[in-house]
Amino acid sequence: MDTITAAIVVALANLSKDAIKDSYNALKTALKTKFGSDSDLTEAVEGLEKKPDSEARQAMVQEEVEIAKANEDSEIVQLAKALLEKADSDESSVNKYNVEFQGEVKGAQIGDKNQQENTFN
Repeated sequence: MDTITAAIVVALANLSKDAIKDSYNALKTALKTKFGSDSDLTEAVEGLEKKPDSEARQAMVQEEVEIAKANEDSEIVQLAKALLEKADSDESSVNKYNVEFQGEVKGAQIGDKNQQENTFN
């Protein structure tokens, strides 16, 4: 998935966060300004907003990004990267866990996207 589409997908999943919403609106405004409010790209983004989990609509945005060559526009790409960075650094997106172990623990993993390899004798 290209940077612009990825940023839009991430933003739509996190619009409840003000920093994400502001960055997303900046990206969307730039897309409308550069490519037009009635462009296929803008319409694809608006369609994705209605069904953000739709892989078909995500693919449509990606296709329209490629057709419009939005990924060659440095301002648009920079806005998309900034949006992704905000989403990655947003502390409120970090899951917090409260875990209490009782008894003997032989390997435990807490958190998301972890990898663990255990060898027990």
